[in-house]
Amino acid sequence: MNIERRPLVGGGSFQTVDHLTVSGSQREIGGALAAVAAEIYGWKPVPTADRDVSRARRAWFQRHWPQHYERMAGIADHVGADLEADAVHLDGIGGIPVGSACSALWMPPASTAGGHGLIGRNYDFFTYTATELFSQMSGEKVDAPDGEAPLASRPAVVTCLPDEGYASTFITMNDLSGCMDGINEHGLAVTLLIADAENVPAPDESAGPQVGVDSLQAPRYLLDTCRNVDEAKQALLGAKYYDYGSAIHYLIADASGEAFVWERGSVGDEHIVRAEGAMCVTNYLLHRHPLGSDLPEDNEETLRAYERSERLQTRFEEKAVTGERIREMLDDVRFNAGNAGAYPTRTLWRTVFDTAERTLSTHFYKWDDEAGQPVHSEEFTFKAG
Repeated sequence: MNIERRPLVGGGSFQTVDHLTVSGSQREIGGALAAVAAEIYGWKPVPTADRDVSRARRAWFQRHWPQHYERMAGIADHVGADLEADAVHLDGIGGIPVGSACSALWMPPASTAGGHGLIGRNYDFFTYTATELFSQMSGEKVDAPDGEAPLASRPAVVTCLPDEGYASTFITMNDLSGCMDGINEHGLAVTLLIADAENVPAPDESAGPQVGVDSLQAPRYLLDTCRNVDEAKQALLGAKYYDYGSAIHYLIADASGEAFVWERGSVGDEHIVRAEGAMCVTNYLLHRHPLGSDLPEDNEETLRAYERSERLQTRFEEKAVTGERIREMLDDVRFNAGNAGAYPTRTLWRTVFDTAERTLSTHFYKWDDEAGQPVHSEEFTFKAG
């Protein structure tokens, strides 16, 4: 097993970002990531509330997602726990997202200069600490304790090179067992977004982890088990899936130029929205308001989801689109001090995937300058494997 840790962003920035490269068996990778999670996020295993549920979770992972099961075994090794005792949760090594904006854009090979499918995405999130965010959502003002870091201040880029299984590179905000963006060695790329920004409740973690994959684990599940869009569709439709109250949808594309969005309705109904050319996703449900339809007016809680979508949809007919043009489109809908509205939202990273090249290119938010404009890091490019 080998782990390399390279600092990418720091020096007084809002975000401190490392690139972790981890190789070895899945079990060794799990132990290595648990050690980093304990250091960066203060993670430690949480006792299970119901061992029957924990036992069923472990069995589900072993049967349907053996890569994750092996990483859980490595986490157990690291903390000195008995995996089969089901006494503590051995995943979720970080936290969960509780609401954000975000925009994503898919340009198929026929629309791009190089004939490669490109995904561009802005990861928009609050600069709050967890205490500040939960108090805002509950309507009760509570000051953050001294020393509490903002929720999104320690993202990481992780490259996993397992001895067996698919290599991948992904970005996570604060959970090393899940991710927000990622691409694997076959060119399958996945990105998640809040699906209904207007109706995001405070997360309900009272029941704890359930059987199946949660909203942050779903992208890793696909990166570990799928090579293309067809396999990803079947994996999602066949999986047990749950969230913590915040509906999530996913834009998924592959190296052949196929793409779709997967989302769920209010009663758990599943929807696959296929890309018929260019496609964009923000923070409203596409099966409720299809692309090209008249959209409602934004309000304070929608975080400009409809406006951002309308602006991106005006780009659908462009041809010979380059990676630089994708970046310009994303910058046109990013969040900054001047348009954040009631919440302190910023575009914390911007990612461009080239599915044919199996690359992920990204830069990170550092601070606002004196004019209130965002300052970003240099852009970094990573290969999936």
